Amino acid sequence: MRLRLTFLAAGFLAAQAAMAAQSWAHYVRIAGHGLQADNAAAIVAESESSNVFGIEVDNDIPGRYESFLDPSAKLAAIRKVAAAAHRAGNKAFVYIAGLECITANAANVPHSFFKDHPDWVQRKLDGTPAVFGGGTAFWIKHGDEDVWISPFAPEWRKRYMNLVRQIAATGIDGVYVDIPYWMTHFTGWEKSWASFDDYTVAAFRRETGLDARHDVRIGDISDPHFRRWIDFRIRAITDFMKEIDSNVKAANPRCITIAEIYPGIEEPVARVGADVYQLYTVVDAVAHEYHGMADSMAAAKSPSDWFDQMIGMFAFRAFAGDKPTWMLNYSWDGEKGVSIPAAMKTLFAAQLTAGANSWDAKGHVMSGSNDIQTRREVFGWIKQYEHIFYDPRTPVDPIGVYFSPQTRDYYPKEFMKSFKGTMNLLLASHREFQIVTPRTLSSFRGRVLIVPASQQIADREMATLRSQSPRHFQLYLAAANGSVPAVSPQKVAVSAPPLTIAQIARVNGKIHAFLDNFGSVESGATVEFPADAGSRVHMLPFLSTVSEVPVERTGGKLVAKIPPFKRAMVVWRD
Repeated sequence: MRLRLTFLAAGFLAAQAAMAAQSWAHYVRIAGHGLQADNAAAIVAESESSNVFGIEVDNDIPGRYESFLDPSAKLAAIRKVAAAAHRAGNKAFVYIAGLECITANAANVPHSFFKDHPDWVQRKLDGTPAVFGGGTAFWIKHGDEDVWISPFAPEWRKRYMNLVRQIAATGIDGVYVDIPYWMTHFTGWEKSWASFDDYTVAAFRRETGLDARHDVRIGDISDPHFRRWIDFRIRAITDFMKEIDSNVKAANPRCITIAEIYPGIEEPVARVGADVYQLYTVVDAVAHEYHGMADSMAAAKSPSDWFDQMIGMFAFRAFAGDKPTWMLNYSWDGEKGVSIPAAMKTLFAAQLTAGANSWDAKGHVMSGSNDIQTRREVFGWIKQYEHIFYDPRTPVDPIGVYFSPQTRDYYPKEFMKSFKGTMNLLLASHREFQIVTPRTLSSFRGRVLIVPASQQIADREMATLRSQSPRHFQLYLAAANGSVPAVSPQKVAVSAPPLTIAQIARVNGKIHAFLDNFGSVESGATVEFPADAGSRVHMLPFLSTVSEVPVERTGGKLVAKIPPFKRAMVVWRD
């Protein structure tokens, strides 16, 4: 009994130390709510009853022209919900739009954003303004005016940052900025590479000496001026978010900044200009509205769709470093013949395997729930075991896969085909992997680093990779479709069916294997740990409790046979 108590105490102290080192944002279990003047108490009560920690509220001050001009009523509502959340020991963060603003019933009022400030709006190369009406997107009502604004419009930006400071000063715990994009995602704008408004064109000229309207061959990657246009647009969005965070912290140092982004790691990143790899350096968290390239609900995903989704989430965690990754994904939106609770559980389990935080929502919006009882069950279970999933994970003996953001920006088709091909092979073979980036290259300690689409990587970047490899690792240049070199056995080996994914990492000093089964039937696994220390193995099936696993010592390994499981399982050696 004394040994058992000692084990529990040691685990508790380690968890407490990790919690102290990480902010509350690493442990959120999110749900969203529309914020009104009189519903703060009801929002907090519902959140508490369904095990939500990290309450999203939405009353969007800068994204609605009326409150952009007069925010007083909405600021008062934010103060109320912040105070109510804190009384309950919870946290709350508030949604604001990034570069979008809607004027309600614009056709029938004398003033609208575009009527008052046409020069602040983004434009195509031919001068077409980024002004849209009802039906363009599901959130734009009939009769409303929707505009997308240049981040270089100085008077707008000054007003926006002033509003950000006022919002942070309410005592709210976070400011959540929705899709700060260049307008390239509505129909007819996908290949525009906007914006060519006067303010943006002038900013590009100041930085490069080039005229974006005449000196750039838009869409031609062989043109060095177009590559500078790509870099400029990404840097502009990153700098915009950095300035938001600076204003948030100036008003409230404890308030965090969250960016919501829906392009993930693929081609759309360069077009919209919001690169999560860059954004993680200037905000406290990123919320990813990411479904993989299939862009489907959890209820409709095939196993290959799930592998694609997992690759994206593992990449986000690699980009994030010591910052949290939130996932605004959707479980079910009317799909026939699908159990709603089952779809929700599959989605949450996948996110936990990747170490990402879950957000429950109804259908394809940010609020509500498809099944509140399932939220209550899963979020309650996550709360009980949050340190297993969200305390820092460090590599054990990984095969590295290099992700080059700039190569993706310039040659997305070639790079992503090779990167995802390599990752799929590693996932299917259950090898320990680590996604390595330019920021983490010098700290990588694996034996082999695979470089996807190496023929597309810039000479200077490749020279850096080659200079690092004699000291740390063997460099392996991957084929176009992705490949994995022969590597001597790794310290931890997982044997499982091909539709099971494994991530291996140390958590609080203990080696863990995070498993996710995307097959249609329950499947078991075998996990071989090094036997150099410890002799006990524990497992935690999704929505169950911790139990000890019988082990065998074979060939210097501690071998644990894991019984068949559905969805997720964590296995670790003490």
